[in-house]
Amino acid sequence: MSAISATPPAALLDTRHQVETPEGIDLILRPAGLLPRALAFGIDLLIRGAILLGAFFILAILGQFGMGLGTILYFLINWWYPVLFEVLYQGRTPGKKAMGLRVIHDDGTPVGWAASLTRNLLRAVDMLPFAYCVGAVSSLSHPSFKRLGDLAAGTLVVYRDEPPKRPQLPEADAERAPFSLSLVEQRALLDFAERSADLSAARRAELAGILAEPLESLPEQTEKRLHGIARGLLGSA
Repeated sequence: MSAISATPPAALLDTRHQVETPEGIDLILRPAGLLPRALAFGIDLLIRGAILLGAFFILAILGQFGMGLGTILYFLINWWYPVLFEVLYQGRTPGKKAMGLRVIHDDGTPVGWAASLTRNLLRAVDMLPFAYCVGAVSSLSHPSFKRLGDLAAGTLVVYRDEPPKRPQLPEADAERAPFSLSLVEQRALLDFAERSADLSAARRAELAGILAEPLESLPEQTEKRLHGIARGLLGSA
């Protein structure tokens, strides 16, 4: 075997990260790239700056004692702001929330204190030699866009997918179907009601007309009856 063919292919940057849970379920995560992470960091930086600026104006009244308190406050805001938000707020600082991001462990579980502390303490290294150069190079070189802090802590910054919202059913009085429906038929009827807003009036009438005879209903009234049966299938929810 030649040296070229024996060399494993280099890992490619990807927008999908697959994790298998202990229950054998595959989770598909979407790692966040450099730009949204940089924007999130910039938002958090502005928030921290505004907090410190306001605090320093107030503490300046206290003279040297106020400056001492300001130094302590600077340390707390600078190092504990991201840790507290990440651990207590589902892996999201205000900046990450604004960009739709969150921090998790590599296995998809919520980030803990040790991991959050590690990744944030190593920002000092990622910032070297200036303007986050080391962190940017590391992020662009890793298939899941990890900076050094993420590599050391075993964390991953991903997009936070919002739970899908169930489409609203058209207004109609709930009623029972005049005959038993299989699960497949119930699903088809619900799909028709949920998608009715995306269908033209002619197409809705055409589809509803198929069931006009089984429902013993006039063609022009069948669509409304189907919506009522769909609401009846969902019950009070």
